[in-house]
Order: sequence, then C-alpha cells, then structure tokens
Amino acid sequence: MRIGVAGAGRIGTMHATNLASLDAVDEVLLYDPVDGRAARVAAMVGPGAAPVGGLDDLLAASDGVLVATPTTTHPDLLRRCVAAGVPALCEKPIADDLGELAALIDEVDAAGVPVLVGFQRRFDPAVVELRRRIRGGELGTIYHVRAIGNDAAPPDLGYLPSSGGIFRDLLIHDLDAVPWLVGEPVVEVYASGSVLVDKAFAAVDDVDNVVAVLRFAGGAHAVLTGGRHDPLGYDHRIEVLGSKDSLAVGLDPRTPLTSLEPGGPTVAPDAYPGFPERFRRAYLNEMAVFVDVVAGRADNPSPVRDSMISLRLADACDSSRRSGAPVRLSETVGVHA
Repeated sequence: MRIGVAGAGRIGTMHATNLASLDAVDEVLLYDPVDGRAARVAAMVGPGAAPVGGLDDLLAASDGVLVATPTTTHPDLLRRCVAAGVPALCEKPIADDLGELAALIDEVDAAGVPVLVGFQRRFDPAVVELRRRIRGGELGTIYHVRAIGNDAAPPDLGYLPSSGGIFRDLLIHDLDAVPWLVGEPVVEVYASGSVLVDKAFAAVDDVDNVVAVLRFAGGAHAVLTGGRHDPLGYDHRIEVLGSKDSLAVGLDPRTPLTSLEPGGPTVAPDAYPGFPERFRRAYLNEMAVFVDVVAGRADNPSPVRDSMISLRLADACDSSRRSGAPVRLSETVGVHA
C-alpha cells in the first residue's frame, strides 16, 4: 500500500515517520509546495519514503492521502481527494466555518469516500478503553467529567491571529472527545477566560486560560479547563466519575503534577514536553487505523459529520465567554454514535 502525505511540516513529518513504521505500508509519498521540503523529509524518514512533484501526482499514486497542510487549504484538498476517489485523513479542523463545514460534510457523504478527521484522542488506547467501559455500563450513571488540557509553552505568537482562538484550537480536542465519551447531546455551555500568560493573546481578541462547563441532556456535567502555559510540562487528563466506578486517562509517571502528600508522586525528569510525546501511542494507532480504513478492514472512528458537534460547541463556548452568560443548545445538535 502507498500512502501519500500532503504537507511536510512538523505534523506531516511525524505522520510520515509513523506510516513508514507500519508493515502494511510499502511506501510513503510526500508532497509540499515549499521547494525541497518534501525531499528533505523523505530522506529523513528513510528508504520507505519518496517525494512527488505535485498534488495531482500524489493523488494518482496513493491509495490514501493524509492532509497535514495549513487549515485554510483543508476544504480544497479534501474536495480534490474525494473527487479522485482517494480516502483521506485530515488534520483538524477540516473547515473553520460552520457553513463551509456543513457543505463539505454533505459533499463527502454524497461521494461515499472515507474521510477521517485527525482528532487523535479517538485513537488513544486509554481513551478508547475509557469509552468502551462507559458505553458498556461499567461506570454506571455518569455524574461528572473533568478534562484538563495545558500546553507546556505558548504557541508561536505569529500563529495566534490564524489559530481561531483557544476554544477552536486548544480545547477543540476536548470538545470532541468528551461528548464522544459520554454519548449524550450537550444542551448548555458556560465559559469564561482570562489573559494571564501573555498580552499578545488579548491583542488578537483571544484569551490564554479558560474554563468551560458542559451540561448534557441526561444531567451530567463536564468541566473543561485549558491553558497556554504549564511550567512543568504538557498536561492532558480526563477523569470520569460514575455511580459504579471512577476512571482517569493521562495520569502516569510523566504527568507534570506534584503531590504534597507523603509518598505522593512528584514530577519526573522526563515529564511530557508536548503533545507528540503525550499522545505518541495515539498518533501511531491513528495511522494504523487509517491504513485499515483505506484497506476496508475497519470502520471510520472519526467521520467528518462528528466535526460539526465540536465546532458548534467551540463557537458556543466563545459566545458565552464574550457575553458572560450560558448558551443553550438545541438537543438536535447531535450526539456521537
């Protein structure tokens, strides 16, 4: 099998390396509009990788294509993949506007070509196991969910104007994963945020620390917190409390957290520096699942239609943050299958 990668930046390089490690992948093909970049990354990945001259060449030679280009290019590239009948996995978001996203979803569904969205937490083995236990009733009635997401260091300030804001950028993963875990529609959100890390966030009408409360149709609540700076390292955890059990993911010896209790855990010298390290297993599994979907051996665990839920929630959170008031959502917003 030959898998193409469109975009040979940091994320594309990571995905290409992971693809090349899979026995089912015979060759990884790379395309990037920046002259020479695809060739440099192919050399870095090794003999199982090769550059191609253009996107048409990539589509013609690939059994599946991974889209890791800037967000603004995602809709056009996905349409070209679908028109060519080539299954694709696209980094989030596939579109950053609800209207364009709705149109793109309809086009993908009508074409019947598999398109996966790169919400890597859906591929994380621990998160997948948490969902299995929730859906299997092992936690009983869900009372409360808590998700924590902190960057170790703020993103490059030049990225901020195009980031879409903290809810669409940092917390969009939690706004996808938490409803996917709970399995119920969110009927109300409340969000608040502050600028505590760098005034550059305020300059682009954004914030760098937030909290969001989601209320589900069945009465459970989720509290999501996120920040752009954790001096101890990258931290992402999800905790779920139910009537029968209480479980957590993301709590391990590399979690950047120190307990003040006698004998409690302290921060390890190899605390997670960033999301590639924290979600290494998830990214590896994401590529393996993508290859299985391309081969027809697996169902799509992250379909494009689900992206409408997280984007609508991100917009609602931002509206609440600006107004200071809760935002009610229609129960017809949908729920992850």
